[in-house]
Amino acid sequence: MSRDELRAKLAEFRLETRGVKDVLKKRLKNYYKKQKLMQKEPTNGDSYYDYICVIDFEATCEEDNQPEFTHEIIEFPIVLLNTHTLEIEDTFQQYVKPEINPQLSNFCINLTGITQDHVDKADAFPQVLQNVVEWMRQRELGTKYSYTILTDGSWDMSKFLNIQCRISRIKYPSFAKKWINIRKSYGNFYKVPRNQTKLTIMLEKLGMNYDGRPHSGLDDSKNIARIAIRMLQDGCELRVNERMHGGQLMTVSSSTPVEGAPAPQMPHFRN
Repeated sequence: MSRDELRAKLAEFRLETRGVKDVLKKRLKNYYKKQKLMQKEPTNGDSYYDYICVIDFEATCEEDNQPEFTHEIIEFPIVLLNTHTLEIEDTFQQYVKPEINPQLSNFCINLTGITQDHVDKADAFPQVLQNVVEWMRQRELGTKYSYTILTDGSWDMSKFLNIQCRISRIKYPSFAKKWINIRKSYGNFYKVPRNQTKLTIMLEKLGMNYDGRPHSGLDDSKNIARIAIRMLQDGCELRVNERMHGGQLMTVSSSTPVEGAPAPQMPHFRN
């Protein structure tokens, strides 16, 4: 089928018609697959996460990031995606005061849009993490509603959060030990190579433009959530595919049962 024929067929089923040809083919194929499954057995809506928390940290950086440079989290955003309505239901954003390099580089300020004044007035990381835990608890995540975390790549959790917890002398939070790496999910679902899973390329292939300011943690998180919504609409069951174990990044098998993250708790300080 040509791209125009695919779009006409998708329009007939009232499905999204934007995206490159391969994406449209995948969308139509999954629609047919879903229809077949629905005829065979009723779907069980209780087995999937109620919410997905999209997190994309911003961290201190320099133009020529040397290997010994320590990245500290300076923005902690969360976008709360309701998997039933496929809408962004809420957002959280706080800036963080860095401890090791309290003075931001001009490169970092220009890249992220985060000013020196933002971080000077911000709380230190342990307090911000406590605020995150409180925000998540108020939304009954891990108690009334099941949820998981989703990131754009492995670094947010395996590098930035891992390093930040050591700097702040706190244990790694248990609720962030497993997550969905959307780059992996996108590559596997649409059958594209890793070099086509950057945020702007994923948006472009799905027929969307970046909305907001690139490298703003909150705006990046919102755009990642838009990709997640489109993937769920296209029939992808986004599921945990990475985890931290003993301070190391590990892969989670696709055959692992869907299991929500635990109720958020503030981790203890390290001895």
